[in-house]
Amino acid sequence: MLEARAAVQGLHAYKPPLAGRVGLRLDFNESTAGCSPRVLERLRGIDAELLARYPEREPVEKKVASFLGLDAAQVLLTNGVDEAIHLLCSTYLDPGDEALVVVPTFAMYAIFALAEAARVIEVRAGDDFAFPASELLARLSPRTRLIAVANPNNPTGVAVAGEILIRIARAAPQAAVLVDEAYFEFHGETLMAQAGQIENLFVARTFSKAYGLAGLRIGILAGEARQMAMVRRVASPYSVNAAALAVLPEALRDQEYVDRYVAQVRNNREKLQLELGRIGLRYWPSHANFVLVRIGPAHVEFVRALRERGILVRDRDSDPGCEGCVRLTVGTDEHTQALIDALREVVERLGLGAGLPSGVRA
Repeated sequence: MLEARAAVQGLHAYKPPLAGRVGLRLDFNESTAGCSPRVLERLRGIDAELLARYPEREPVEKKVASFLGLDAAQVLLTNGVDEAIHLLCSTYLDPGDEALVVVPTFAMYAIFALAEAARVIEVRAGDDFAFPASELLARLSPRTRLIAVANPNNPTGVAVAGEILIRIARAAPQAAVLVDEAYFEFHGETLMAQAGQIENLFVARTFSKAYGLAGLRIGILAGEARQMAMVRRVASPYSVNAAALAVLPEALRDQEYVDRYVAQVRNNREKLQLELGRIGLRYWPSHANFVLVRIGPAHVEFVRALRERGILVRDRDSDPGCEGCVRLTVGTDEHTQALIDALREVVERLGLGAGLPSGVRA
């Protein structure tokens, strides 16, 4: 009888609630404005010949590397950041190796590591989800072969200073250190320039958030050239599809469009946080395009009430330390105002925020 490997049988699949997403989608941190019109124009120009050919990734990688100020040998385009994580686990983890993950965070770090029969060590974030640098350093061992950090973190929106991440990378030279900068544009701080200077440091980016290309599944993994050559050995040459490769140069050229959207999100993030404080809901100041809010025992009813008003948000109650929490994506002016108007109604209806002084935050 055919059976999956024991490591796979023990996995709990990550099943995001994607079905039936009708309404204003503020649940998956997608762009609420969509991609640049230049991207759509390029998509319309794709012909049958392009789709009939296997995609050629390298010419676009050169353009992306130039955009990032890196050499082409340092950059690999991937099928979203998910593939980048998977490739690092396949390249560096043997059964019994240790992978360190600060929780709560993106679930796929642990899932891909566990699939390689590695041992995942979860390091809990500190008070108010502060990055636990000392605790993480204390958990390093000769078996540590992967350290994954989202910066800013999802679902908390908390960021960690770059010098702390560099110190961790230098303290564990035997480990691949992944800094996932999926929300970089909304934060503005990066370690991309160090990706080629510190041998074990890798930086990932995505075009799913600020660029509005989540449906095309394209991301970046950058690192030191010799290490990237090892990662390429386990990568499929065709994992990034032809449509994504065709439009990515146009997306990069239209930085004015991206910058306008990012500026809106940053302004609306502050607007939303001020409103959350005003109505007495506890939240964590965010460096990303979302805000985590503690609703308490009524979190399920809160999500349902917003859905009834045509707004989808994400229940994060099952994440470590996020009991009773809901994550709200921040988007355009129009969409953020719609969220705020609905929040006021739902908070009043459910009697939330009562007893908390105005302006309370986490």
